[in-house]
Amino acid sequence: MTISPVQSGILRPPLKWAGGKRWLVPYLKTLWALHSGRRLVEPLCGSLAITLGLMPDEALLNDINIHLINFFRSISKGLQLQLSMENNEDFYYSYRDRFNRLIREGREETAEAAELFYYLNRTGYNGLCRFNKKGEFNVPFGSYKKINYIQDFKHYRHQFLQWKFESVDFELLSLKPADFIYADPPYDVNFTHYSKEGFVWDDQVRLANWLACHPGPVVLSNQATERIIELYSGLGFELKFMNAPRLISCNGNRTPAKEVLATKNI
Repeated sequence: MTISPVQSGILRPPLKWAGGKRWLVPYLKTLWALHSGRRLVEPLCGSLAITLGLMPDEALLNDINIHLINFFRSISKGLQLQLSMENNEDFYYSYRDRFNRLIREGREETAEAAELFYYLNRTGYNGLCRFNKKGEFNVPFGSYKKINYIQDFKHYRHQFLQWKFESVDFELLSLKPADFIYADPPYDVNFTHYSKEGFVWDDQVRLANWLACHPGPVVLSNQATERIIELYSGLGFELKFMNAPRLISCNGNRTPAKEVLATKNI
């Protein structure tokens, strides 16, 4: 089944995403309204839920996950799906094998890889994006009753052409002093293999110190673990605590997750 990506005049993120922050958009809009003339920078952009929610004129969107960035860049180039999109387990594992073959052959930045990544994201378990240490995608089939697929991404293309996409370590980004940064790293939990490289505690600390040095407005969201709270409060951030909806859970637990919003120079 195909769907329109536009709802009530708002572009929805084209991907499912574990830990997505669409629920946070209304609060961030109040902060962004004070700085909307600036460039928005997301050093770990994920599904673009925040950027699509704020719709800046200028944005620098980065993620270490090259498959994600290849998908967004392919949309900018006019991506239209040619593959058959079927909610079928045999299809899924055949496409997953093909996707991993492209990775092994160094062809992960192609239109075919972008199509496969989209299919695997929509069809795999709970919108997870997970890779093993070899860099191969290893999320199992999702077993959904019905899946909505987008066939034509023309609604996104015009906007994406105005934004810059990168796939580098966040410390390598070329920032401007006035940039408004929103950072949403992987939660401070045991799961770290969002990309081949992973995201461990040392990366959380690197990110916090990098953000603290930026002279412009900064907003950070993460799970409110004791060490995350201590890290950001120690760097002079103002902290606000919120209940985030728990949309992904392996045991059926939907208890809201405690999240911290750390701000500086707002």
